[in-house]
Amino acid sequence: MKLLARTALPLTALVLAATACAPGTSDTSGSGTDDKSGTLRVWLFQEVDNGPKKKVVDTALDAFRTAHSGTDVKVEYIPVETRAEKIKAAFNDPKSAPDVIEYGNTDTAGYVKDGGLADITKEFGDWPAAEDTDPTARESVTVGGKVYGAPFFVGVRALYYRTDVLDDLGLDVPGTQAELAATARKIHAKRPELYGLAVGGAYTYGAMPFLWAHGGALAEKKGASYASALDSPAARKGIKAYTDLFGDTNCPAAKCAAMGGNDTVTAFASGKAAMAIGGDFNHQAVESGKVKGKYAVVPLPGVKAGEIAPAFAGGNNLGVLKSTGHRTLAVDLVERLAGKDVQRGLFEGMGFLPTFTDVREEVARSEPFVEPFVKTLDAGTEFVPASPAWATIDSSLVLPTMFQEIVSGRKSVDAASADAAKKMDDAFGAAG
Repeated sequence: MKLLARTALPLTALVLAATACAPGTSDTSGSGTDDKSGTLRVWLFQEVDNGPKKKVVDTALDAFRTAHSGTDVKVEYIPVETRAEKIKAAFNDPKSAPDVIEYGNTDTAGYVKDGGLADITKEFGDWPAAEDTDPTARESVTVGGKVYGAPFFVGVRALYYRTDVLDDLGLDVPGTQAELAATARKIHAKRPELYGLAVGGAYTYGAMPFLWAHGGALAEKKGASYASALDSPAARKGIKAYTDLFGDTNCPAAKCAAMGGNDTVTAFASGKAAMAIGGDFNHQAVESGKVKGKYAVVPLPGVKAGEIAPAFAGGNNLGVLKSTGHRTLAVDLVERLAGKDVQRGLFEGMGFLPTFTDVREEVARSEPFVEPFVKTLDAGTEFVPASPAWATIDSSLVLPTMFQEIVSGRKSVDAASADAAKKMDDAFGAAG
């Protein structure tokens, strides 16, 4: 998956691009009971600074206990880095499993295939707040037309740029991707100590907007599965637009090919880059860096003037385990934890963007830095294929390998994208 928030705010690690392998499972038939009292167990992700998150969650739990006499809730904050094995063990041993878990939104399909998550389509449909859920966030909990959780928060990326550098050089803020590339090269030519635009060969989620902006796609639906679209003409245009940003005129391949998202944000925050593609979750990291007070953020431009490049909608969800013996209570708890009051609190305490469109509008009015990210979300976002194969594709570094082969000169765009497409198709085929 790509967990959004484990960084800078705590999120800098983000984009924690945490890719979780979908766990195998043996007994996920469900407990067959629905107790209306007792203790519910919840696993949430541990943040770098977990205090603000715990405070918001504890308030919601107190309200839950008050509403349900005879119930209690025990929350365990689990490390993100070791969650895959822990969740795998829970799927394999329902008796020791929690009732509710937090999980990365790209893990949904894998967890559903393994029978770990309960289908809560009816309850989600009856939940009044669901009407205000962002469409892409809703997509991240949907597999085969059924809903397997509630969106918890969302995160997207936009263009950070140095206001002082552009002003000193008399340059305008780029309005198209062609202008972005030209501006980056002009900056590096006049200020060679700076990357014009910091890019990374291992920055999958920073590269995807270029592919999508040119009309490309990662994959297309093919029956009950998917087929890679990386080798389509439109996708190749986007891949070329991104990989052309590497080189001595902007971000040398020798230094930038191995860089990931955190590396590019760090380069910007430390004053080594004039521009970078970063998330709302990277705001605090940039604020804590050398460029504080000398930067601004705008949506990443598209191919044409006035267009916003589609961004990957990352984030986390909350789900009920199929094995729970407290289904009704567990669903109610998920709706409370994923509700509007909690999402407001998590934004205020952690900076996590709400998944509800109306709440996002509220926080954008209260915090100006949110505006370009909300505009990006409102312009339309994209998501990864809703297939359990994505965990394999992501963890196998299929896309980073493709980008690195191109920027190193080992393969052409056509050859590298064809090889990556084959690897994706193999993964889709194996997943069924």
